[in-house]
Amino acid sequence: MNINATSALEVEEANDILIKSLQNTKGDGAACGTESFDQTYGVGYQVGHEDWSPFPRVNKLRQTFLDRPYEIDVQRLRLVTEAYKNNENSPTILQCAYAFDNVLRNVELNVYDEELILGELAAPAKATPIYPEFSVEWIIDEILNFPFEDRAYDQFYIRNDEERQEILDLCEYWRGKTVASLADARLDEDQRKGSQFGEDIYKTNYYHYTGIGHISIDYERLMKLGYDGLIESVEKAKDNLNKKDFEYADKRDFYQATLIMLKAAKAHIARYVPLVREHAEKETDPKRKEELLTMAANCEQIAGGAPQTFWQAMQLFNFTTALIQVESNGHSISYGRMDQWLNPFYEADMENKTITKEFALELIEVQYVKLNNPVKLKEKGTVIVRNGRCAGGESLTIGGMDKDGNDATNDITMMMLEASAHTRMMNPWLCVRMHENTPYELKVKTVEVIRAGFGHPKIFNDEPAIKALLRKGTSLEEARDYAVVGCVEPNIPGKEYGWHDAAYVNTPKMMEMVVNGGRILDGPDKDKQLGPDTGSLDTYESFDEVLESVDAQFAYWLDQMCSSLNIIDDAHKTRKPVPFLSAFYGDCIESGKDISAGGAKYNGIGPQAAGIATCADSLTAIKQLVFDEKRCTGSELLQAIKDNWEGHEKLYALVNSRKVHHYGNDDDYADELFKFMFECYCRNVAGREIARGGQFNPGVYTVNANVGMGMNTNASVDGRKKGEPISDNMGPVHTAGGAHDFAGPTAIANSVSKVDHSLATNGTLLNLKFPQEAVSGIEGRDNLVSYIEEYIAKQGMHVQFNVMSSETLKAAQKNPEKYKDMLVRVAGYSAYFVELGKPLQKDLIQRTELNF
Repeated sequence: MNINATSALEVEEANDILIKSLQNTKGDGAACGTESFDQTYGVGYQVGHEDWSPFPRVNKLRQTFLDRPYEIDVQRLRLVTEAYKNNENSPTILQCAYAFDNVLRNVELNVYDEELILGELAAPAKATPIYPEFSVEWIIDEILNFPFEDRAYDQFYIRNDEERQEILDLCEYWRGKTVASLADARLDEDQRKGSQFGEDIYKTNYYHYTGIGHISIDYERLMKLGYDGLIESVEKAKDNLNKKDFEYADKRDFYQATLIMLKAAKAHIARYVPLVREHAEKETDPKRKEELLTMAANCEQIAGGAPQTFWQAMQLFNFTTALIQVESNGHSISYGRMDQWLNPFYEADMENKTITKEFALELIEVQYVKLNNPVKLKEKGTVIVRNGRCAGGESLTIGGMDKDGNDATNDITMMMLEASAHTRMMNPWLCVRMHENTPYELKVKTVEVIRAGFGHPKIFNDEPAIKALLRKGTSLEEARDYAVVGCVEPNIPGKEYGWHDAAYVNTPKMMEMVVNGGRILDGPDKDKQLGPDTGSLDTYESFDEVLESVDAQFAYWLDQMCSSLNIIDDAHKTRKPVPFLSAFYGDCIESGKDISAGGAKYNGIGPQAAGIATCADSLTAIKQLVFDEKRCTGSELLQAIKDNWEGHEKLYALVNSRKVHHYGNDDDYADELFKFMFECYCRNVAGREIARGGQFNPGVYTVNANVGMGMNTNASVDGRKKGEPISDNMGPVHTAGGAHDFAGPTAIANSVSKVDHSLATNGTLLNLKFPQEAVSGIEGRDNLVSYIEEYIAKQGMHVQFNVMSSETLKAAQKNPEKYKDMLVRVAGYSAYFVELGKPLQKDLIQRTELNF
């Protein structure tokens, strides 16, 4: 039932009026939302702005979210611990199931004012649960010594001293029982010395301390089967087990765990029905009463059966996505191609005249706001420069081509862009897929939303993304149906468990070993032989020797990192399987294997390289100044960085000047060395086998880790001083001595496109910053459209934009109270600028402002 209209005739009239208002603003047969494709949403952030959404409900929900505090909730910790204590002799996978069941049947439920979509993260809105299965030592340590509420950034608040003590007491039970404790026990000294426990050459802390995530389930299959259909498929597979199979017991336990959890999900959803009806009985506003009754009916339908309406499909999506996050706190639980799997429900409701386009948009906007409720407590090392309190990485993919190679743009595609412009929140991370036949209307609407200046959406190029997926062994039809998970990673929904974002690799730290004989330049371990001695700037007699040393150091350190990740992967399989998530992967049900044990069709581990341009410009300086022009010796250059450039001002100025070749200026001399670095990293990672039956997949992006990594990195030959950020993602170098890109946005696109992005099968990322005036007016809009078309044609995989001048960012630093809800594009995500740490704010301000 559609509460937005009282009769089919009214719905039909409303839709006819909307269609007539739009028919002169689109091409024949073009998809359209509720607004014209060239609707302008402003250029950049406006201080004192009015509400953005046309729906008062959405504006209220948005403000309510912003006003809520970030809290720590004890319920999940309490209920999970209780279940594990009661089932200590059960197989681990069944312990997981009993814990999930105990949480879903007993956690407190909430129905909030104005909301149309129900379901939270086994905690109140904007409160983080605790996941002791993964790690507890850091939680205990920070409560006692570094209170979450006293952090400089990303504060969380425990409600009272009683709950603080309860958290400490419950966490004590988990010492020695977690994923982290098992991984710690198996890492050797060579693996530890390069990690966050040692020199920070690579960081594996995300999956060391938390769940994996970075997945997108097959929502289309879920919508067709519902929970009853999924249960039937599991029961059938369980009935077909054969005791002659040596894996019989493991498969039986997996199926049993999956059934317990699917039935718990049904029960959890059903618990909302009487609660919402109770709210309806007390409600005095007739419209709200009707809304609540419809919400209860929606829950009653999807507690077992498949959704029948657009609204029910949205409700099933929210419950299921939240429950995946209840099972595990892995972030980047992404939403797949939502405009594709949701469209059949929209079209059916429109055909049946049971929904208006406006109400469909309002539901999408309500859902967008609600997607910000899940938040995640992270250890202090992860948030040192403020990584954000949201669960993170909730990418929503729209546009692109279908499985047959045809453009897939539809009305929902356009409406999801409108919803983003109307809500302007951190989540969801909207991704627009584009290709050579993307409709003009979608390009313009995408740019209009980008110009609004809140960092969404990001753009993915189908051709190199599909090529990357084909390298991983997918079929063409599967590759065409990819969705983005997390910041940048192409993924096959419901078929791939890619362990994306598995580690950050500080490539300038490896380069430090290259120039200094396998030793760091400065620090407590500067006299230790950390890596192999492959030569130094004191000893190299040719530039070829330098390149050989790069390859050797990369091979050594990536051996340490990849072997560490294999250990952590095994620890997750042993200590924290995820049978509820596995239920949404058909191959897991068919094989009887949990996704952590290799049940998915495609498996991988995806670590990403940070600071590639820092390395490339370092090589350029060495090649040009030491070997080609002989303007200094290798020893002089080495001494300069050992001295952090102090006393070497002329050389420092030269390295940061236009007299030296730099990547990002369409300069083949420098760009060829960026290509070498890019390929060196990819070559040394790609194809390594993993226990789950897949391979390692390299990515080249940093998100915001370039700032934190730079803090722990000594001076580098590119002209960077100790503690400064390393280069971000695929972008050029920016040092305190000057930005190394000076030839404009087209030159950057040309430099970036000289590498084959598909080699980075875990994705690439390019950030660009334009001041508001550069993209204002029709000319500015069309210039940005043309630039994106050019980047797509040049085979760049991914690009995203900040439409924000440095002056605006500096004003926000000075008067943060005026810019509280100003979002900026950090890297793969957007965040509230005033909540960022000062080092990250500085990095955003220093990025080059581009103009056409």
